[in-house]
Amino acid sequence: MPYKEKSDLPDSVQHVLPAHAQEIYKEAFNSAWEEYKDKADRRDDASREETAHRVAWSAVKQVYEKGDDDRWHKKK
Repeated sequence: MPYKEKSDLPDSVQHVLPAHAQEIYKEAFNSAWEEYKDKADRRDDASREETAHRVAWSAVKQVYEKGDDDRWHKKK
């Protein structure tokens, strides 16, 4: 279930990530959704959706980090 808009993202993503990070998440999720459609391409027994969410969070963490204030900030 790829996401068309940032507003379609899960609440757990919308309420914690800045707008740019949400865009990264959405694009990475959608890309992984296509890339890992075949079960043989996924690790362990993870579902397609689980795998796409893992990839999306990983993409966000390449650019953003959670600060001491519990908010996500762009890495310097």
